[in-house]
Amino acid sequence: MSEPVGLGAAGLDPVIHAPKRLTAMALLSSSETTTFAFLRDHLAISDSDLSKQMTALEQAGYVAVRKSGRGRGSSTSYRLTRDGRRAYDAHRAALRAILDG
Repeated sequence: MSEPVGLGAAGLDPVIHAPKRLTAMALLSSSETTTFAFLRDHLAISDSDLSKQMTALEQAGYVAVRKSGRGRGSSTSYRLTRDGRRAYDAHRAALRAILDG
């Protein structure tokens, strides 16, 4: 039997581990940039919930935000930062290690 593993000891990142943020990170990892609307529709969550999730990722330094335009024609897009990609890759490796036992 292997040693007991806590979330931190397992290498899981508590910022990424939340399902909505993990899904957003997965989507961002496979694209150069992703729009707010795409993430909201893919995650099937409200604008305010997506804003909250993306703010947590931005504050952790995992995503960069770009806003363009004003009013109805405005758009917001996101991309993974270098730190975000590293954190996401480490989180995936930790999940894989747990699942593989």
